[in-house]
Amino acid sequence: MYLGIDVGGTHTDAVALDEAGIAAQVKVKTDHADLLASVNQALAGILMTVRPECVRQLNLSTTLSTNAIVQGATEDVGMLVIPGPGIGAHEFMLCRDYHVLAGAIDHRGSETDRLDERQAQAAIKACRAAGVRVFGCVGKFSTRNPLHENTLRQQIGPQGGDGADFVTLGHELGGRLNFPRRLATAYFNCAVWRVFNTFADAVEKNLAKLGLGHVRVNTLKADGGTFPLAQARRMPVQSIFSGPAASVMGIIALCDITRDSIILDIGGTTTDIAVFVDGQPLVENDGIHIGSHPTLVRALKVRSIGIGGDSALSVLADTVRVGPNRLGPSLADATPAGAALPPGARPTLIDALNVTGACAHGNADASRRGLAEFAKAHSIRPEVLAGQAVAAAAEAIHAATQELLAEINDKPVYTIHELLEGRRVAPGRVYLMGGPAEAMQSAVRQRFELFTVVPRHAGVANAIGAALTRNTASLELFADTEKGVMFIPALRHRENVPRTYSLADAERDAMNHMLGHLSEMGVFADRDNAQVTHASSFNMVDEGRTTGKNIRVKCQIKPGVAFTLTGQPTARPAHQPPGQSTSQSTGQSTGQSTGRA
Repeated sequence: MYLGIDVGGTHTDAVALDEAGIAAQVKVKTDHADLLASVNQALAGILMTVRPECVRQLNLSTTLSTNAIVQGATEDVGMLVIPGPGIGAHEFMLCRDYHVLAGAIDHRGSETDRLDERQAQAAIKACRAAGVRVFGCVGKFSTRNPLHENTLRQQIGPQGGDGADFVTLGHELGGRLNFPRRLATAYFNCAVWRVFNTFADAVEKNLAKLGLGHVRVNTLKADGGTFPLAQARRMPVQSIFSGPAASVMGIIALCDITRDSIILDIGGTTTDIAVFVDGQPLVENDGIHIGSHPTLVRALKVRSIGIGGDSALSVLADTVRVGPNRLGPSLADATPAGAALPPGARPTLIDALNVTGACAHGNADASRRGLAEFAKAHSIRPEVLAGQAVAAAAEAIHAATQELLAEINDKPVYTIHELLEGRRVAPGRVYLMGGPAEAMQSAVRQRFELFTVVPRHAGVANAIGAALTRNTASLELFADTEKGVMFIPALRHRENVPRTYSLADAERDAMNHMLGHLSEMGVFADRDNAQVTHASSFNMVDEGRTTGKNIRVKCQIKPGVAFTLTGQPTARPAHQPPGQSTSQSTGQSTGQSTGRA
């Protein structure tokens, strides 16, 4: 049985399922001060229905790394940077303990200037004096020759003991040559390493206590795949923005999407917007930005805006607005039946939906009372204010979607499987998921004027996506037949090859090494899901004579789900935690679609 947990901004959702359907599902409030408590509460709810020995895999999507960056809860990093000639490394200064070192490797992987080891030792000493325990070491062409980065690792010392607690080497992040992106990725990988690993330690300890010590644990990545927790411990930066990836994979598991479509995951705090082209989700092929810093973290292309069920209502110059602030839960959730309204509480989108009759969530009477007071203060009739709030939310989502589509149609389109040349995206359907999805369906359909679908289990689609997402991996291989070498940066692999080494040889070796690496980690990867995404070979010429070939191959395990739940009319009986309404706990819709065909 597959278990998926998605730690969202407002709720933590969990499901247990197999090919027969959903066996159990729970929804609990996310405690941002203690995400582990939210995970444990969700697990406990699942285990009220499912026996521990039935669970074989847990896939976890968590906001932990993202929150640490947004809240400034990361730790200081020592960055040791070797730019070589032709680039001003200080332009990309990421932190206080940032040291530019002398030394150079050229684009062919030849050392043209030795690393200044005395300068490096002084930089390491300065970092340690400042209390730094994690280091990022990045050279401009280290993917072609990691000599200088490896030397820095040796100088820093073995991890643990008298050395650093953790070291990220730039060449281990992937084979692409983009120095600024590699710098930022190494920095953020170090910055969130401790907070992620502390959480991972606690998760594994608690799984053992719950009788789940035998379970294989994976973490969701931003690219729509998962990787083993042991690997996530070394590359926690890959778990950033995994929540939107769970949304996308959830809709793949629940719906048979074959055309250009818009995916809207309306949660409690935000709405995540994704776009499918010919039934495939789009990706940020170059890598996502973390703040203002571009990285090498490949991710599904998702736009998030501050519109959710708990987004606060406001009125400015007679215009009703929704979000982007979340000032607390809805009045419907915060007010016990028969109790007075919490002092100073602000109505939210959910309260407006209750007043319009689009849903009957929680204490709907509290929604009506609170919205009436708020409307009176602004001289607006409550039902008018509620209708305008729902329309404003739909308008904000529509405007953000149009902005995203304009951005997509202005650039080459990359799906999770391929580059689609000259493809203009024209969505014909909207798919809604998340707790408020069914309640917002009519407003979204009216604003988008498109066929609109709310699938069954839309309220826990993120957790379903987390549970069913397959392991993915990517790998880049480089070969220089003039030098007679082949190397795979991410695996620290280097070997001699003959001058006759060909592009076909490289493709074969890249595939074999990727599948072999996954096998060593205990991950089964079907060769049918593996593909070469780039293959190139260029002749190197000296004085009019071909001296060898420069070969590059990139391959990946395609993102996808283990199986789908499409076509299932009903779910198996699901556990519902005490005190939660059916609509909020199960998130199930009627499965109906509305709109134009």
